Amino acid sequence: MTTGSTLKQRLQRGPAVLAPGVYDALTALLAEQAGHEALYLSGGGVAYTQLGRSDVGLTTAKEAVDICARITDRIRTPLIVDGDTGFGNALNTQRTVRDFERAGAAMIQLEDQTFPKRCGHLDNKSLIPTSEMCGKLRAALDARQSGMLVMARTDAVAVEGLQAAIDRAEAYLETGVDALFIEAPTTPADMDKVCEIFASRVPMLANMVEGGKTPIQSVSELGGRGYRIVIFPGGTVRFAATQLQDYFTSLLQHGTTLPKQPQMIDFNAFNALIGTPELLALARSYE
Repeated sequence: MTTGSTLKQRLQRGPAVLAPGVYDALTALLAEQAGHEALYLSGGGVAYTQLGRSDVGLTTAKEAVDICARITDRIRTPLIVDGDTGFGNALNTQRTVRDFERAGAAMIQLEDQTFPKRCGHLDNKSLIPTSEMCGKLRAALDARQSGMLVMARTDAVAVEGLQAAIDRAEAYLETGVDALFIEAPTTPADMDKVCEIFASRVPMLANMVEGGKTPIQSVSELGGRGYRIVIFPGGTVRFAATQLQDYFTSLLQHGTTLPKQPQMIDFNAFNALIGTPELLALARSYE
């Protein structure tokens, strides 16, 4: 069974799936060990951690695909990936879909922004025509070969208004996509409205961005509204950033890690966490 099939069955079974943001194989491993049933690799996470830059379309498809492949090589939990705009037109989108599918993604998200895109919770976004996006989605669905799911995202709320986002989502759903993502509704009432229209027909995704445009809610609250996928895509990076700021400041101040060691995992415990004894045992089995 593919991870796409596993994720599809889990979405059908309910309740809502909580997918934390991860940005490399280690964060994915830690999330899997914590018991999460799905994970999410965002374009923002790639830009933040690989480039130290903002989510404004600077990353390439290859950079994201390479990280996806490293993650899926290490864990078995279904990984939802952010395919941004497909990195070009319909033909580019087909290549992006095939690359992510080979890299082991369970679901790919594709959005209707122009390229270069920007984070869905930044201002001054722009969109491609609905017809062009529908063509890209049909191309994506034609390109997949082994069960990877395709999710359509619209950023129209901030650009054209809620009703336009609903109209776009209807058109995208007609192409046959497996899930919908209406980005950045600003009120619980708007979230309820889109769920009332779509949630009984297709899995809906809610995006929780700390400090973003959508009110932060728990997975149980959002599941009650009708959402079946809940992501916290950048929370991992934001948490790690605050911890690392404190660590580097302390190291410069004290010239040693001793003050921080009570908050750190030591060498042996870390090796146990990442499976070093098992890996070395496997190597010995081939001698």
